[in-house]
Amino acid sequence: MRKKVVAMMMAAALVVSTAACGSSGSSSSSKSESNTGSQAAATSEVANKDKPLVWFNRQPSNSSTGELDKTALNFNKDTYYVGFDANQGAEVQGQMVKDYIEKNIDKIDRNGDGVIGYVLAIGDIGHNDSIARTRGVRKALGTGVEKDGEINSAPTGTNTDGKAAEVQDAELEVNGKKYVVRELASQEMKNSAGATWDAATAGNAIGTWSSSFGDSIDVVVSNNDGMGMSMFNAWSKDNKVPTFGYDANSDAVAAIAEGYGGTVSQHADVQAYLTLRVLRNALDGVDVDTGIGTADEAGNVLSEDVYKYSEEERSYYALNAAVTADNYKDFTDSTVVWKPVSNQLDSSKHPTKKVWLNIYNASDNFLSSTYQPLLQNYDDLLNLDVEYIGGDGQTESNVTNRLGNPNQYDAFAINMVKTDNAASYTAILNQYSQPFKANNLQRDLYVSYIEGNCIETHMKIYRKLYQAYIRL
Repeated sequence: MRKKVVAMMMAAALVVSTAACGSSGSSSSSKSESNTGSQAAATSEVANKDKPLVWFNRQPSNSSTGELDKTALNFNKDTYYVGFDANQGAEVQGQMVKDYIEKNIDKIDRNGDGVIGYVLAIGDIGHNDSIARTRGVRKALGTGVEKDGEINSAPTGTNTDGKAAEVQDAELEVNGKKYVVRELASQEMKNSAGATWDAATAGNAIGTWSSSFGDSIDVVVSNNDGMGMSMFNAWSKDNKVPTFGYDANSDAVAAIAEGYGGTVSQHADVQAYLTLRVLRNALDGVDVDTGIGTADEAGNVLSEDVYKYSEEERSYYALNAAVTADNYKDFTDSTVVWKPVSNQLDSSKHPTKKVWLNIYNASDNFLSSTYQPLLQNYDDLLNLDVEYIGGDGQTESNVTNRLGNPNQYDAFAINMVKTDNAASYTAILNQYSQPFKANNLQRDLYVSYIEGNCIETHMKIYRKLYQAYIRL
């Protein structure tokens, strides 16, 4: 593979040098090209395997066991993960649903059978966040059963009789009256192409469930707002059935005024800031806590009630908050930056650096409508030139194929399709870990273009490339 790369560079070098020799070295464009070459060389002074790397939104881990991928999290000294506290957020969502049921017990049992029936949309059975949220709801409502020391997070399929092995019927006593709480049905929302967290699939599912269970459905719960809103718009809204999601997307927050039960803010504003801030700190060579737990020179700093850091896991986690009818007006614009970290950095002290960043699924409601707009607001404040790549949500190669030239970037922010696939990205960075000679040679070509000694330099550069080739 390396020989192939060098061979391609040899051909490119001949083309570039030939073109250069055919032009006048005194033109204004030659100066621009010289600058471009210098920038390329500067970027390549650090091997790709040593450049700052942030995993975000999807923590490198085993999708079956949830065990963290410590190799990926320790890829180099400037590697971190940024997300939110999934377990804390799961507890928030579960408690929010339980509180709503208790507060509205007189009207929530739609058919008066004494059974509070709910359906659950599961995003991705192998995603740690999805697992945590499913467990959080089942724990709060008492419907969870243990498996291998943890609450079982597997879908039940249909459970109208309360005999599914994955869950159990629970008892809830409110105002001296006892009710049964039952998970009527749950399934992973995966479409025919393999994309998970699929809103359209959730919309179809609620149609099937409502046809089967009718007014036995008293509550709808979803692992995220994308699926939750699809079910709300397809059925819940018209039937006045409270629906609970997660992410505090703008449309979901606005829908609370129309009967959407509630959602959870995972402080996307704080997450987006942390995603880029840890890269900025690494690029500047300063303490990673700068502008996070310790104020920077611009006054940016986060308080302890909005994030936490796990040194062992090399992970920053934003903390979550319930969004309900009582406070939803405070969350109506999900793309506003967090005020305590909204101050512009001095470009003379923090020069512009180039970052490659991908969103695993360009169609994901939370990431596309909330997270990326926040990132785009912060990248200017932090003087980062970010190239945003949108994946298809199905295949890792749809993203990795567009990381073909990591040499041109100073840092990377990666949102995997599957949490198991960190090696797909680190392999690329390791493969292209010694780009210096090529970029220096490219610089030499531009220098020769300016100085006019094209033929002599042309041959010298070709000999260098050929020597690099035979050494491989």
